[in-house]
Amino acid sequence: MSNSPISESKLKEYYEVALDLVQKCGPLLMEGYTKPKTDYKVKADFYDLVTVYDKQIEDTLIQGLQAAFPESLIIGEEESAASQRQAELTDAPTWIIDPIDGTTNFIHRIPHCCISVGLAINKELVVGIIYNPPANELFSAWKGHGAYLNGQRIHTSKITKINQAVVAYEISLIHAAAVRDKNLKRIYKLGSNATATRSFGSAALALCYVATAQCDVYHVEDLKPWDIAAGAVILTEAGGCIYHTKGGKFNVMKPDLVCAATEELAKNAMSLIEEADQITEYTFK
Repeated sequence: MSNSPISESKLKEYYEVALDLVQKCGPLLMEGYTKPKTDYKVKADFYDLVTVYDKQIEDTLIQGLQAAFPESLIIGEEESAASQRQAELTDAPTWIIDPIDGTTNFIHRIPHCCISVGLAINKELVVGIIYNPPANELFSAWKGHGAYLNGQRIHTSKITKINQAVVAYEISLIHAAAVRDKNLKRIYKLGSNATATRSFGSAALALCYVATAQCDVYHVEDLKPWDIAAGAVILTEAGGCIYHTKGGKFNVMKPDLVCAATEELAKNAMSLIEEADQITEYTFK
């Protein structure tokens, strides 16, 4: 497909159709969330869980989006796992879907789980929709038109210094031995310099909470495109910034990131992460 610019009217159509589909999947998520016990399977890693609702929600979204936009492609968490193919982003309109971000929260009835749908066109993220039915939070954004929570405009904070900031960090990543040492050193450095630290168990929602100024900075690595795509649009449309951890351009296909309310705060956080990575005098087992 050519990389010609997308019209405003077409972009709005993508946004409105996706927003409607995501909301229609809310009752399906709530059906599983309110069950006394939701069965699940373990994927390749012991901490990577999937339920029947992940598959049902993703199938519903894919069917609806491809019926409305047959020209579009799909990068979906469960579809990618089933096909075992390497996700690739092209110039074609591509929906990037996580049917339930925060599956462990979902299984344990912790109200930080959501449906996440992002859209990339010409390799640029242009639409983001994140719906957390247990908390009645519907976040949405499309390029150039701001970010919204339940229809109300949202904005990041104006915090510029880490010692005034609430840091979001996925401390649960320490369950993976390969990245345990890195994450413990980084949370030590960021957390000891911040006003407070929070962990939500959902990257999509953490990005949204920076967008709403409930948090001010968020750092995470070693995730997948569907964890981040929609939230990145919502964050930037709310006035925030997002970078690769080392300070370069953010790449949704390898979404190692620092995002923050302000440029100054992002640089502050990246500097502390660099300091953390230089720690060599001890190792966590």
